Amino acid sequence: MAKRALILIEGHSRDTGLRYTKAAQRLGLHPITLSTDPAQYDYLAEEKLEATRVDTENLDALIRECSRLSETYDIAGITGFAGNDESVSATVGKLCQHFDLPGPNPVSIERCCDKYTQRQLLAEADVPIPAYHLAANATEVESFAVEIGLPVVIKPAVGSGSIGVRLCRNVEELAEHTTYLLGGDPTRSSPILVEEFAQGPYYCAHMMGNEVIGIVASDFGPPPHFVFHQCICPAPLSDDQHKRIADLSLSCLRALDLGWGPTNIEFRWTKRGPVVIEVNPRLSGGPLSVQLAYGIDLISEHIKLVIGDEWNLHRSHSNVAAWRALLPDRDGILDWIDGDSRAAAIPGVAEVKLYVKPKTLIVRKGDYRDSIGYVMAVSPCRAGTEAILQSAVDLIHWSITPSPTPDGD
Repeated sequence: MAKRALILIEGHSRDTGLRYTKAAQRLGLHPITLSTDPAQYDYLAEEKLEATRVDTENLDALIRECSRLSETYDIAGITGFAGNDESVSATVGKLCQHFDLPGPNPVSIERCCDKYTQRQLLAEADVPIPAYHLAANATEVESFAVEIGLPVVIKPAVGSGSIGVRLCRNVEELAEHTTYLLGGDPTRSSPILVEEFAQGPYYCAHMMGNEVIGIVASDFGPPPHFVFHQCICPAPLSDDQHKRIADLSLSCLRALDLGWGPTNIEFRWTKRGPVVIEVNPRLSGGPLSVQLAYGIDLISEHIKLVIGDEWNLHRSHSNVAAWRALLPDRDGILDWIDGDSRAAAIPGVAEVKLYVKPKTLIVRKGDYRDSIGYVMAVSPCRAGTEAILQSAVDLIHWSITPSPTPDGD
């Protein structure tokens, strides 16, 4: 009998890719990664996982490779990772349709991943969202920003991980970031979303199918960037607040014709209540916090859905989980980093992860890639979890030698 395989389109440079391969193996599946450059995912070589080089932007090439693999394996399911390119999610849906496997609707995914189209559909469904405009060039960016009123959030029309997203508080920041998004050429044309800055606490609803699994609260590092600093699950919400976010989440799924597999929906709780910032048709980057809080392994349950098995979304316990990102305050060469082993030994610390090693060049980009690691903690109550987390973070230290400036200073 042929071995059952799970095909993964691309990988993930942080933890998600490895978690998926481990979960697949626990479910008796053989994970196979198809990637334009498998070498970019260190865990593939470290874990001796099967991977094949293929142009993942070429649907026909992917179909040919999956057909070749089906001669050796029983392909149980196909899934993948958005990473920095949301188009992968739609490609997965098209592959699943071609091979008659369970998967998302690629048309719905493509509409959702276009941030402008997403906002149009949400607005038509009377879902509260920030004021927005789609600009084609620097002149339109400036005009729309004036119309909405500074500060505004400027972002690419397609993308994820807060890459290219910036809060512009004055005309100088607006011009600078617009030029950056246009590749240094202010006369160039490229779709840029100009949005009202919805101010208030940030929440994210983790969904599987049509069910809200958990709502987390997060905060960010210093502006003008949106780099996650800390997250806590479940979010400290009243019953009414929780219901409003949950109901609004379901409204988003209906408006965007989603509801198959994982979705995470980002909110800001403003003066007018919850406002939808973004709908992402995939798991968020931190499903472990939901697992620690409720006992629901979203990755395993997603894989079960992908291969057509029955999933289990029932909570087995109720804890409070939280994680803190380790964010450097400067660019340069990482001289040393330590304390992670001592932090991991503290009771209640679920995980300590470092993404960097000494002599690594640190270059902050103002997005998720700025994190050099994280600490995760869990306990039965919020105060206990926060105390454990702070104790662990206090043990981790590092030194960065600043990079020389162009004039040699």
